[in-house]
Parts: sequence; C-alpha cells; structure tokens
Amino acid sequence: MHAQVSTESIREAINKVTSVVDRKNTRPILAYTLVEASDGQISFSATDLEVSAKVTIEAITEVPGSFCVNAKNFSDILRELPNSNLELKLDEKENSLKINCGDIHFTLLIYKNEDFPQLVFQNKSNEFSVPSEKLQEIISKTSHAVSTDETRLFLNGIYLQEIDSKLRAVATDGHRLSMIDTEIEDNNIDNLINGIIVPRKGVNELKRVAESYPKSPINISVDDSFMYVNCDEKYFLSIRLISREYPKYQAVIPQKTTYSMTTDKGSLFDALRRIKIMSNEKSHGVRVKFAEREIVLMANHPSLGDAMEKIAVDYNGKEMEIGFNAKYLIDTLATFDDGEIQFEINNEFSAVVIKSPGIPHMLGIIMPLKL
Repeated sequence: MHAQVSTESIREAINKVTSVVDRKNTRPILAYTLVEASDGQISFSATDLEVSAKVTIEAITEVPGSFCVNAKNFSDILRELPNSNLELKLDEKENSLKINCGDIHFTLLIYKNEDFPQLVFQNKSNEFSVPSEKLQEIISKTSHAVSTDETRLFLNGIYLQEIDSKLRAVATDGHRLSMIDTEIEDNNIDNLINGIIVPRKGVNELKRVAESYPKSPINISVDDSFMYVNCDEKYFLSIRLISREYPKYQAVIPQKTTYSMTTDKGSLFDALRRIKIMSNEKSHGVRVKFAEREIVLMANHPSLGDAMEKIAVDYNGKEMEIGFNAKYLIDTLATFDDGEIQFEINNEFSAVVIKSPGIPHMLGIIMPLKL
C-alpha cells in the first residue's frame, strides 16, 4: 500500500474511531485499527465487538492495500505531527508501516488484516433518516437519566420507540425519567414499533456522529441485534443493542395531577445549586416546601450547617414538603430551555412531573426522596 493524505484529515478520522477501542479487552487485535486504502479513499475501522466505528476520508491511493496498526500508538503519533501532507507506505517484507511527514519518519509494526473481526455497517432494508440536530436534541435531553447500575442492564441505555409516527426516546435509572417525542418525516420509523435499547457507549458514539456532521441527515437501520448508522457515506457505526425488555415506563408517568407550580427555570436552577452545597454528599437531599406564592428550599449538613432560600412561584395548592435529590433536579432542569418551568404534583410521596411550555413534547419525572 502507498497513499498520501493530509495530516488533519487522518488525525480527525483516527480520533473518531479510536473512541470505541476498549484497552482492557482480552483480544490483542481489538486494540488495533483496520486501515484500508483503495480508489482514492482510506477507511479506518475499530471495534470492541459491542460498538464498531468506520470513517472514510479522501486520499491519493497510489497502491491499494490494507493492514492493522495499534490504534493508540498511531493516534499518539498523529497528534504530534505538524499539519502537512503525510505519506503512508507499507513494507510487506518487513511487515511494517512507514509514516513520512517532511523530515519526520516513523516505522510501525503491523498485523495482517485477516486477523481483524469482520464488521457489518449497513442494513439498507429498513433504513430511516433523522436530522442531525434532532438526534443531538434527543441525546442531550435524555442521556443524563441513563442508569450506570450494571446489574440492571435494561436501564443502561436510551429506549427508542415509534409512537404515533413520532420517535420517542426514554431514559430512566429508577429515580428519574426523561422522555421526548420527535417528529420524523420518514415512514420507515415504524420499524421501531417494538422499541430498541441503545447502550450508553453507543449513545456517546451516536452523539459524536451527530456533532461531526451537524447539517447532515443520519441514516439509521436496525435488525434483531444491531443498530447501523451511516452519515454521508463517510462515518459509520454498528451498535449492539441491549437484548432485554424495557420496563413499562408509562406506569411511572402520572395520568392526572392535582397541583401545579410554575416558576422561572433560571431562578430555581441557581437556587438549587446554592442549596445543594449544604446537602449530604451521598444523597444530595434537599427539602422543598410548597406554600402559597412561594417555595422554600432547605438543606442541612450535620457537620457543616444548613441553608435556606425562598423563591416566588405561582402556586395555590396544598401546603406540603417534598424531599428531592438536588443533583437529579439540577440535571433535569438543565435539559430545559430558559423561561417558565412547571411542576405537576399529587402529594409528598408520588412522582413529580416537570414540563416546560417551550418544549411541550418533553417531560421529566423525579421521584421524591425520603429525608
């Protein structure tokens, strides 16, 4: 193989694919990236067998070829090279890759590509398209609620489902829930009628794709085990889905609520951040007292002291006091736009629904905390 390419483009491509590499894997080949050059293009692929990524860039490919090179080592070298033209030359006799960048020369040992896992990146049969900005919104509004408890695998991702011709995304860790419905014009979205669970690592890679191509549609297809992602025929993902049944999240959402409290999101957000300073480091517990025309935020730390702050609100319901995990509240409020925020409440013990008139297709759920 003999190819020439710009340092900037190859550096960017390698950074995208190496994010999926698991350095703790038990198979040495999985620490490598597969490099394939032909027809004026070079592609780079990496995998941990759960999430796979492939990026294709333009290059001058004088002699086609393919090989595997240590992903971290290759990335570290590219990071230190100046922005210039790069020559990649395969020396099959020495089983090595020569990297030439002006007066800078590296020689890297390589593996044969036959040792690298066979990867599949597309399933055209049921492909649908999601605008990049909408995919970014879906992830930014829900990913904070994904569980990190590895014993509850079915909660370790975002649940995607077709509901009334809309793409619904749900994430919950059992203490909080975030849900958003997105209008998608593509009819093939009905392939998600039974729902899929995209794991946390796959969600992070999806976000990386959407951020890399903010103006492009993201093409998505699924089969029984994988989600396939294709953006502009340049950036590909294959994500192994979580093969579990997602919990009946609808049961957590109150069908009716008795009381409603409306206030400015920014005021409440800032007050919670201040009061959280005096909360317990583990539970982050704060007490919120709902009273006529105001709420009172309170926290007490047994070895530091206490804090209290009042906020003017629109509330005329029953006076009550509810405990919350301040971190969960702050994370949820952060996903809403500035302006009015609405809390829908039944009593001190039931789930609280958080909505915003500015984003009617989204809601958050916070379970009360016993203090």
